[in-house]
Amino acid sequence: MVQSLNVAGIINSFRVLWNPSLAIPHIIVNDIRNIHFEHLKSRGGIQAMAFDKDNCLTAPYVAHIHPEFQEAWTECKETFGKENIAIVSNSAGTNDDKDYKEATKLEASLGVPVLRHSEKKPSGGEALARHFSHASPPNVAMVGDRILTDVIFGNLNGNVTIWTRQIVTEEGDNKAALIFRRMEHSLIWFLQKLNVQPPPHPAVKKAADYIRQ
Repeated sequence: MVQSLNVAGIINSFRVLWNPSLAIPHIIVNDIRNIHFEHLKSRGGIQAMAFDKDNCLTAPYVAHIHPEFQEAWTECKETFGKENIAIVSNSAGTNDDKDYKEATKLEASLGVPVLRHSEKKPSGGEALARHFSHASPPNVAMVGDRILTDVIFGNLNGNVTIWTRQIVTEEGDNKAALIFRRMEHSLIWFLQKLNVQPPPHPAVKKAADYIRQ
């Protein structure tokens, strides 16, 4: 599947220039194995989980969960229930995904819904809000490996944002993602040096409460 240029996403990303806190995640982990799902639910009041796919749950353009993440993925589904988890991809489930064939394949493989949406992250938060209509945005956590798409998307929509800073692999990833991801790591380092904080969120008083070492 060929991804179209995410023009709206590029424009939306420029919000960081006047509101840099949008680029700062509430919680930073190496990968999903470090997320304490039970604490997110019991202590943080999180009712639903949204995940990016490529290099967060799977290798790029691969339909199955990264083998090392299987136990954590099972724990997430058991904690929240598959109806309270969604994949928010900028490829599968978008207008680039003809007849939603890729989304359907992922749903069979990963065992959770793939959001159908016309706007790519960081735009399009309304589609996720409609999907999780039973949970208010502050009770939704957004997990992903990309700052300018996943983290900004979650922060714009009032979610708890969780950044997985270690990717599965660069093999097979598209060149734009490779370049922007490296820029994003530098951006986070720079903003942290300036002590820029994430947007205030009632569920996250101490990020360490939700990190499994």
